[in-house]
Amino acid sequence: MTDIAGSATRVADIQAAYLAQARSKRVMNLILIVIFAALLIAGFRTADRRNAGGFWDGLPNTLDFPADVIGEAIERAHLLPGYLIKYLPSLIETINIAGASTLLGAMAGLVMSLLVTRGLGPVPWLVGPLRRVLDILRAVPEIVIALVLIFMLGGGPVPAMIAIALHTTGALGKLFSEVNENASLRPVEGLASVGATWTQRMLLGVVPQVAPNYLSYALLRFEINIRASAILGFVGAGGIGYDLRNTMSWGAGKFDEAAAIFLLLFLSIVAVDQMSSILRHRLTHGAKPGEIHR
Repeated sequence: MTDIAGSATRVADIQAAYLAQARSKRVMNLILIVIFAALLIAGFRTADRRNAGGFWDGLPNTLDFPADVIGEAIERAHLLPGYLIKYLPSLIETINIAGASTLLGAMAGLVMSLLVTRGLGPVPWLVGPLRRVLDILRAVPEIVIALVLIFMLGGGPVPAMIAIALHTTGALGKLFSEVNENASLRPVEGLASVGATWTQRMLLGVVPQVAPNYLSYALLRFEINIRASAILGFVGAGGIGYDLRNTMSWGAGKFDEAAAIFLLLFLSIVAVDQMSSILRHRLTHGAKPGEIHR
């Protein structure tokens, strides 16, 4: 009877401690939500006061520009096919920038990820500093790097490619390192037992295990880099973004060309997104979406 009573007391104590911890967690979550809401409201009010004209004053005019673009595009719809052909080379340049920067960033990110993965890095004391390097590459926006490179190298696709590749290295290096941490170390240990070098252990023992995840993340990053390369065109980095800036800066009379560029960007991003989704599904599941395994 004493043991039963003692067990019941311990269960009651555990339940009381759990309920107290749950209440404490709810209170902390509520406090965090209140702080977040206060910061959000304060930040919005500060931004609204410093904005030229104020957010609420300009809110009724939000749809004016899209209406002008769509209206002019409808009026000159017969010119749309010609504009699509005219700006297609610029779109191809944008995709090339994204592709080259993704390839360079993925290769550099792969090497960095192996160096910064705990338990795999050849020099343990370098793991921390190299991780901070990846943090810096991710923290600095592509447009900031591109502006600096444009000042040094001049306008064109090269500064955009370098800027996006650096940011891609930081992003994929982080993602790849997390994937590496889930790899089994048994193949690595087996290769080490027969005298394989660090490079051989990584290429033969780790990379084959995680290659599908590598490719999946790289394809996802390729989609992101297409958007980034288009945005960098606004600062003189070439590609279709540069043409879009020029057409929009001319104002009314060129909005039909801007609409054609928007349509090209939309179609290209949708196409790449669909192809990437199919490829990622094939890499991770080994079958097309909807295919029945027998």
